[in-house]
Amino acid sequence: MILSKLTMFLFLMIFVFCGVSMGEVYKVGDSTGWTHNGHIDYKSWSSNKNFHVGDSIVFEYKQHMDNVVRVTHKNFNTCNATTTYATFNTGNDTFVIKRPGHFYFISSFPGHCQNGQRVDIRVPRPTKSSPSPSPSPTPPRAPSSSSSPPPTEPSTPSSTQAPAPSPSGSSEMLFSIKLWLSMLLIVVVAIV
Repeated sequence: MILSKLTMFLFLMIFVFCGVSMGEVYKVGDSTGWTHNGHIDYKSWSSNKNFHVGDSIVFEYKQHMDNVVRVTHKNFNTCNATTTYATFNTGNDTFVIKRPGHFYFISSFPGHCQNGQRVDIRVPRPTKSSPSPSPSPTPPRAPSSSSSPPPTEPSTPSSTQAPAPSPSGSSEMLFSIKLWLSMLLIVVVAIV
C-alpha cells in the first residue's frame, strides 16, 4: 500500500515538473509545413502565435527540395542567405527558442524566399508576472563562405525591429490549471 502511494506520488511529481516546464511546439505552416508551393502566408501564420522562451519551432519540408536558413533582419528583408547564423537541411528541423527577440528564417533555394517562404518569429520579453527561464546567449555559426564575416548574435532586439506583441494569457492560464490540478491530485493521493 505504501509502495503504491509512493509510486503514484513520484509519477505525479514527474508529471507536474515535465508538464509545466516544457514549451509549446509550433509547426511552421501548420499542416502544410515549410514550402514555397501553395499559398502559405508565413507572416500571418507567425503573427497569430504567442511565442515564448522554451518553445520549439519545427520546420517540416522535402529534404532535397528545400532548407531553412536563420539570417539577420537585413538579410531577411533582402532574401540574402550568404551570411547565416545557422542552416538546417534535414527536412525535419527544430529550433528551440532560448531568449526573447526576433528570429528570422528563410529558404535559400532560388526564388523560394522571394515567393514568400520566410518567417519572422517574435518572442516578447517576459513580463514581471510571467516567469521564464533565464536566456542563454547562442553563439553565431560561421558562414559557409569565408568571404564575409559572420553576423553577430544580437543580445537584444535591434532598433530596426518592430516591438514584440504583448503575450497572451493563455500560456499562463494553462500553466496555472496544470499546477492546480497537479496539487489537487497530490492531495488526493496523500489522503487515500
